[in-house]
Amino acid sequence: MVYLDYAANTPCDEQVLESFVTAARDYIGNPNSLHQPGVMANQRMSKASETISSLLGVKPNEIIYTSGASEANNLAIKGIARQYRHSGKHIISTALEHSAVSGALSYLVSLGYEVDLLDINQDGTVDLDHLKELLRNDTILVSVGYVDSELGVKQPITEIAEILKAYPNCHFHTDATQAVGKIEVDFTGVDLVSFSPHKFFGLNGAGILVRKEGVKLEPIIHGGASTTEERSGTPVLAMAVATEKALQLAYENLEERYNHVTELNKAVREELKKFKEVRINSTEESIPYTVNLSVKGFKSEPLRAALEEKGFLVSPKSACSVPNTPSRAVLAVSRDRKAALSCIRISMSHLTTKEEILAFVEALKQVITNTAN
Repeated sequence: MVYLDYAANTPCDEQVLESFVTAARDYIGNPNSLHQPGVMANQRMSKASETISSLLGVKPNEIIYTSGASEANNLAIKGIARQYRHSGKHIISTALEHSAVSGALSYLVSLGYEVDLLDINQDGTVDLDHLKELLRNDTILVSVGYVDSELGVKQPITEIAEILKAYPNCHFHTDATQAVGKIEVDFTGVDLVSFSPHKFFGLNGAGILVRKEGVKLEPIIHGGASTTEERSGTPVLAMAVATEKALQLAYENLEERYNHVTELNKAVREELKKFKEVRINSTEESIPYTVNLSVKGFKSEPLRAALEEKGFLVSPKSACSVPNTPSRAVLAVSRDRKAALSCIRISMSHLTTKEEILAFVEALKQVITNTAN
């Protein structure tokens, strides 16, 4: 089987797994305990935070460890909404967001918050003029993903941050789950950043929320001391150490891996352009790791199943999306419901080979041809 769903999950790197096991074995104390094993565990936790923050260009005390990006997104969005509710209840986001973001926003709407969605340009980026139109004095949060999970479109985060400088009561959150560990990131002007290491060969069950100094959050988990007051629970040192290792490895190999996947992206796009039935939904603003496409005459799930029968594992949409519904991201960019119902996402990594990509294209050709006949 050829795995082409790295945007959903990546296999854990052996070095990451080894670092987890070593930390779990060598540090038996609770990092909050005052005895020697606890102090040693706390010191190792601090070292992990220092490494992670240094790689991300933030401060160690801005790192909040969570169970994953979904929890990080929920803590960021709900935490801001509750903490700053007296300043306003207006939030701005997009139709491209992961369900961990859109779901949290839907929950807030049920509580009386107002959510506006930004218009999307044809290249998949947000309309900055529309952002300026939507911003109000009672806008307390703008949440725009750094890279969306279905099309792989990279958003103008720096430009958004610059616009928001004129609105001191508004905070800026970005879900960077599909960006961190894959591309160079810049969080200047961003108040809250969420991501998870299982997208770059780390472990599932770990996540990070970067909460910049001066930003307050109302917790969504109460009781129990931790490394920060915003997120209760015994700190999981081994997870922090494993995240540290995964991020180190990703940054050490960032350019090499990016260049490799860029070549694969070029190859698959060139081949797909030969099919009149295929529409490439990912745009020129998409990072090379993801190629989203629609095939005329197919629905997403039957197409995915047919490709799996031929040994190729892809995804109809984000792994956390509701099945048998149009892709919100593809619909927002293409304005074509049929395309949004017939899309699949292939996502690659440095482990993907050109031979696998060409074999995938051949399998897709066979599926299309067999159905036409």
